[in-house]
Amino acid sequence: MSDYGIFGDEYYVNMNLSTEMELPQGRESVLHYFEQVQRRYPKMANFYAREKDEYVLEEEKEKESGSYRWVSVEPKRVNSGVVSPTSYEDACDQHRAVLELVPYELSVSPLDCEALTVMLGFDFVCKGNHNEIVTEAIGIAPGLEKFTQLPYGKLLSNEPVVQFALDEDCKTQCRISFESRTGAFQIRTGEFTEEQLSVYMMVRRYDSLGAKENYADEFTRLSQLCRDLVDEYLIDSVLHPLQTAISIR
Repeated sequence: MSDYGIFGDEYYVNMNLSTEMELPQGRESVLHYFEQVQRRYPKMANFYAREKDEYVLEEEKEKESGSYRWVSVEPKRVNSGVVSPTSYEDACDQHRAVLELVPYELSVSPLDCEALTVMLGFDFVCKGNHNEIVTEAIGIAPGLEKFTQLPYGKLLSNEPVVQFALDEDCKTQCRISFESRTGAFQIRTGEFTEEQLSVYMMVRRYDSLGAKENYADEFTRLSQLCRDLVDEYLIDSVLHPLQTAISIR
């Protein structure tokens, strides 16, 4: 497992580039782009169409570590991801390589940027009410605590989201969110199965790039911001408390 692998059962690092204009969808353009990616990562050999106009190239998942790489192209989005990477920087190297290719292979101009995002996801496989686990780990807004004391007040959803700016003009933003897989039926019956409780941290830059900017360098800036926020805040304030709340159940 990688440097962040100890903080969850699985973790992954994704990059998304959303464009204002539609990307080339011709057979030759799409296949040539994926061929260039495959030259850098030869183990990416599985190519398929997931949905209409969405194409994916990925590796086989490693049996022991569960690690694999993938890239995809949608009509207005380029995606790249690594599950259980050997290191955070190894995943970022792949994303930079993709961003170095897209201006030439997919004709993505710096003007065409709607948003560039780096996302870290952490999955915790656990049994029980995920909403209660999140509440035990990070709490609930003080103004809402009284509602948990209502008669028959079983917590059906607690998936907090916080979003804040990282620069003065609010073009660079951070978003932290939670995803519970516990539903009302499970809570009503008390029959819980092991499901993934997820934490996501996204750092995103909006609007076109400047004349002296490029996608790879901008991604490097965003990925460093993301890593700093994980190291300085997310681990101690969210990931460790979640691990503790899960372990005592």
